[in-house]
Amino acid sequence: MSFKNKVVLVTGASSGIGAAIALKFAEEGASVAIVGRNEEKLKKVTENIAKVGNKPLVIVADMTKDNDVQRIVNDTLKQFGKIDVLVNNAGVSRYTDITDENAMKEYDNVINTNLRSVVYLTHLASKYIIESKGNIINISSVAGKIVWKNGFAYCTSKAGLDHFSRAIALDLAPKGVRVNTINPGPVMTDIFEAMGFKGEAQTALLDGVIKMTALKRISDPAEIAELALFLASDKAVGITGSTYVTDNGFMLGGN
Repeated sequence: MSFKNKVVLVTGASSGIGAAIALKFAEEGASVAIVGRNEEKLKKVTENIAKVGNKPLVIVADMTKDNDVQRIVNDTLKQFGKIDVLVNNAGVSRYTDITDENAMKEYDNVINTNLRSVVYLTHLASKYIIESKGNIINISSVAGKIVWKNGFAYCTSKAGLDHFSRAIALDLAPKGVRVNTINPGPVMTDIFEAMGFKGEAQTALLDGVIKMTALKRISDPAEIAELALFLASDKAVGITGSTYVTDNGFMLGGN
């Protein structure tokens, strides 16, 4: 699946799934723009990409700031002149009860990052993706399909992202643009540490998560990247408005 002469914009690319997706596209010849807030982590990703493909364009940005989102599109166009594939991966996970005093603050933070920023970036980039007859891949979660305790903000954001993806898939199909969603279950990334689980606590959490999957395993980010590569390729020319669950049987509930 060669992506030579293609330009791929990946948000949330400083680690985990986003970094793996950027690396995979670079391996297939794409010019990649990587977006994240952590400059040091982006440098590491840049080094890894440079070993297998073209050196990426690095954009340090906060997806919740409109000016930063505008700059993401402008810098990508200035560097590469077009956008063929947009991968909306940036996201945060927060746990709070609806009765908590800070519930709305956490909700706004999650919605702004996981949903509003995706809508805004897609709005700005869609003109150029139409020009290139490209496609859009949104990284959602099984949380868009099921719910769990204290996850109302995160689950709502991902359900909204799934529905947004289907809606714009319908709008953009006549213009030759495909839109699809990947809904991972547990993936081995630094999100667990970002949620406050470290050391033995993280080990215990991961052991518990593994037991909740039918296949008794947690995915590697590279698995999600392979799926993204397929959906962006001509092999998926007939696929739009679809959600692809890759969760090791997490949603089967047979633990």
